[in-house]
Amino acid sequence: MKKALARKRANARGISTRLGVFFIVVLLAFVGLSFRLFAITRDNKNEYRQKVLSQQSYDSKVINAKRGEILDCNGNVLAASEERYNVILDTKQIRQSDEQKGSSDVRNASVDAICTIFGTDRKTLTDYMDSNPDSQYYVVKKDVTYEEMSRFLPYITVPEAGQEKDSLYDSNVKGVWFEKYYVRYYPQKTLACDLIGFSKSEGQASYGLEEYYNDILTGTSGRKYGYLSDETTVEVTTIPAVDGNTLVTTIDTNVQMIVEKHLKNFCEEYKNNYREGLGANNVGCIVMRADSGEILAMASYPTYDLNDTMNISHLYTDEQIKQMEADGTLKDAYDKLWKNFCITDTYEPGSVMKPFTVAMGLESGKMNGSESYYCGGFLQVADHKIYCHGRKAEGNLTVKEAVAKSCNVALMQMAAQIGKETFLDYQNIFNLGLKTNIDLAGESRTDGLVFNEKSMNETELATASFGQGFNVTMIQMAAGYAALVNGGYYYEPHVVSKILSPSGSVVKNIEPRLIKQIVSSSTSEKIIEYCNAVVTDGTGWRAKPAGYSIGGKTGTAETVPRDNGEYVVSFMCHAPADDPEIICYVVVDRPNVREQDDAKYSSIISRQILTEILPYLNIPMTEEVSDKEREELLALELSIYTNRVEKEDAEADASANNPEGDN
Repeated sequence: MKKALARKRANARGISTRLGVFFIVVLLAFVGLSFRLFAITRDNKNEYRQKVLSQQSYDSKVINAKRGEILDCNGNVLAASEERYNVILDTKQIRQSDEQKGSSDVRNASVDAICTIFGTDRKTLTDYMDSNPDSQYYVVKKDVTYEEMSRFLPYITVPEAGQEKDSLYDSNVKGVWFEKYYVRYYPQKTLACDLIGFSKSEGQASYGLEEYYNDILTGTSGRKYGYLSDETTVEVTTIPAVDGNTLVTTIDTNVQMIVEKHLKNFCEEYKNNYREGLGANNVGCIVMRADSGEILAMASYPTYDLNDTMNISHLYTDEQIKQMEADGTLKDAYDKLWKNFCITDTYEPGSVMKPFTVAMGLESGKMNGSESYYCGGFLQVADHKIYCHGRKAEGNLTVKEAVAKSCNVALMQMAAQIGKETFLDYQNIFNLGLKTNIDLAGESRTDGLVFNEKSMNETELATASFGQGFNVTMIQMAAGYAALVNGGYYYEPHVVSKILSPSGSVVKNIEPRLIKQIVSSSTSEKIIEYCNAVVTDGTGWRAKPAGYSIGGKTGTAETVPRDNGEYVVSFMCHAPADDPEIICYVVVDRPNVREQDDAKYSSIISRQILTEILPYLNIPMTEEVSDKEREELLALELSIYTNRVEKEDAEADASANNPEGDN
């Protein structure tokens, strides 16, 4: 018995000893771990802090940048971005606020305010809140204007001292905030639509200035970062947005309006005249300064509303639109409407090419201007009998008379003197077949549409002399003609004159860019003389505005296939006649008439445009006007003044109705 008791006591002492040893080992391990943890914290605290923070709750919100404006040369807004808001509901905040109060006051007050101001359906809103108690982002209403948003602000804005009596402030209204963004807005609607292009979302743009200068107009979005720190406080870092730059253009809104008015009038006058459709397949006009390449106006018809680019109901019936959708041609209809006819479409220039051909001969020395040519009504070239303009014999003609009367036969004889190699060299010098590099998206290349060494033979040289057999764009011809009459200096045509920062300071001045001298001043003087005779004694007499002497050249080009009765008619002119300041080029592509081969259609449009824009541009009259002409001019000035006043009144009304946040 005693031995058994002794063994039990010995076992108990052994267990106690082992437990003591185990406890000491565990204690030492804890001490070691604590020391190690201290060392890690001391030596690697930044690294481990980053790892901890990387696993905490972050929030990130984009701060939208505002797209830069587009202005005309007088500061009129052509394109702007206006503030819009999404109304956002934080259901979780409302629920937590009510739980703290032990009531439904916050929910009821917030729902009442939202439904009162934004007309939201109460049941839809409360059903969502019941189904999504932890939601922190629910779009109650989209596309809210600044004015609408402002009506809600008094509910959540703490009033200043003395304003409590009339204040709508309710401390129970919570969980509502506004997400600001911008939408592109075009206050002039259809005006200069071909030039401006459009932007549907920030950073994306199509056509015109919007696309060409997209990177400059687009700002840099900012971002607001938030995270829950070690002490459970919200840390916020904000990188502000940088708004886009503003473009100041060379476009004069008043000149642009005049041009568009007369293009539209022509198309409306000849609408359904010979066949069902518009007044022409296309009609365009460019007005530019002769000695700088600055574009004052550029337009074609039909136009479209930049604020509603998908609306083509003014051009097609519902049945036609449905048919285009069915046969897959609707996209083509939009492309045709949206593109800029003046820089994208190509055509044969016709007799507007004749001053260029004469300039080749004079500048190369192959002609001196004293030559005379006999026109018998046609010229046999290789195996082809090529007829003169009007198919009638003009007899003996000087160079000046050949240009004035637009004689094809005389020009073909000049081309033979000039020769193929020289003609092709000057084709390149005049920039025909090359891009002008105008600062607009969509300019066409025509290098494959002009003659080269392989494609030009005797017949092609003859027809090229009067603008048939090769294609150009309107901007190529306008820029080249400007150089012919401004002393020979070829300027790169451009639309933007200045880039401004969001604060209004000048980032960049875009000065006129002289590319080269294409002819001498003496050649330029002769071309001016010959083109002036076109208006005084030749085919361009219809284009002359009362009180002004101008020069120019008519053009009539037969389209392909030949003998189809369809023509592109045009008139290129400069004003004043002896000291050109502006170039005006009008092209009518297949006018809606039975007999299309008559440049009078483009000449008359030119006269109408010049009659209005020359006085506006303060270009003095060069001739006396008759009493009848004076009465017509006074009536026109009154009409222009009335239209301008109506426009200013409309803008004032729009400004008065425009909220502070709309730009």
